Amino acid sequence: MDKLQPVDWSQAVEEMKPSQPAVVLLSGGLDSATCLAIARNEGFTPHAISFRYGQRHQYELDRATRVADAIGAASHRIVDIDLAQFGGSALTDANIAVPKTDSVETMGAEIPVTYVPARNTVFLSLAIAFAETIGARDIFIGVNALDYSGYPDCRPEFVAAFEAMANLATKASVESDRRLIIHTPLIDLSKAEIIRTGLSLGVDYANTLSCYDPGDEGCACGRCDACLLRAKGFAANAMDDPASQRSI
Repeated sequence: MDKLQPVDWSQAVEEMKPSQPAVVLLSGGLDSATCLAIARNEGFTPHAISFRYGQRHQYELDRATRVADAIGAASHRIVDIDLAQFGGSALTDANIAVPKTDSVETMGAEIPVTYVPARNTVFLSLAIAFAETIGARDIFIGVNALDYSGYPDCRPEFVAAFEAMANLATKASVESDRRLIIHTPLIDLSKAEIIRTGLSLGVDYANTLSCYDPGDEGCACGRCDACLLRAKGFAANAMDDPASQRSI
């Protein structure tokens, strides 16, 4: 394996000239942290947006703030909405248990109960509203259709359909030829490839949390789908997860 050369983000941020703004959806997890680093590396001025959407734990938002600071987002806002009022997901309803297993091979083939109804549709809708107010035409989202839990709103066809809708719905697209673009740089990557990409860009994955059901101190459970896929990715890179079992 080639030796990875991390980016010195502090120096990169100082040397960065004013550039095109972009909105980056930032959950505090591994994928979104990598996506933020990619946007910055591609020369965009990234504005991160996270959501307090009624999820059962807030640790991921603490991690999102940490990631935004570490990578150098131009701004980071946390938007309050309440998807928990509708229920229907183990991530928003304490009465629905988060599924646990011991291997990615035993993960179910059906869409799991950790799917939050319409979550990415809602998040992207708010992201395009944010983009319009700051004059951005680029939105980055870290959805993945390879090593993922089978969520329908992580598929390329969903993103393409949403982008088409957004360009019918926004003032900037209607009044000019500036089309809004939704970037999905991780869509076809394995978790191992995502981690390798992030490491090459200097992402400190100790700042991230992917777990669906962390303990009281923010420690990953190690047995939910997100934990298993994350562990598989680090193992494929012959390295330990730097955030493994760490508290917030």
